[in-house]
Amino acid sequence: MTITVHHLENSRSQRVLWMLEELGLPYNVKRYERDKATMLAPPELKRVHPLGKSPVIEDGGRVVAETGAIVEYLVDKAGGRLGPPEGEDAALRYRFWLHYAEGSLMPPLVLKLVLSRIPLMGKPAMKRIQPMIDVHLDYVESELASREWCAGDAFSAADVMMSFPLEAARNRAGLDESRPATIAWLEKIHARPAYAAALAAGGPYAYA
Repeated sequence: MTITVHHLENSRSQRVLWMLEELGLPYNVKRYERDKATMLAPPELKRVHPLGKSPVIEDGGRVVAETGAIVEYLVDKAGGRLGPPEGEDAALRYRFWLHYAEGSLMPPLVLKLVLSRIPLMGKPAMKRIQPMIDVHLDYVESELASREWCAGDAFSAADVMMSFPLEAARNRAGLDESRPATIAWLEKIHARPAYAAALAAGGPYAYA
């Protein structure tokens, strides 16, 4: 059965397309554009899910929202591929990165984005947010310097989840060549054929 991805431009739903390409699962894309004034999702998404946000997928009558939940759903649907590696420590590390991406790393990045759009008052506040982001970027750098992928030697769904916050940090939150392991990791994911195929399917994406 073909999965429908309700995909919002320049959004976290790009990871869902990439995940589907990596797993080779059939899907189609329903695209939505942001409001040009507010940059928010259009009201049409509320017809799919009450929160009116993307990503959302439909699969055989099921509606699944939230990127992490969708990614775990797809891992299960694909029989565990790109899921936790063998070994208790490696599996725990996988779960950490899977949830760290949205639970810890994204909130200060979103806060900085919001503050950047507030005239005058936003700029002083942003100066206080960047040191918080730097703590996370330094931590990620130290971890990626010690292994090839987030969870270990093999690419996994944890890397898919980490892609959006690190791409966003590269774009607007100080991630640069001073953290070479993280930059090298970004270059590796961008070189994956499934990543390129997902970009072609999803349309414009500012962070690639």
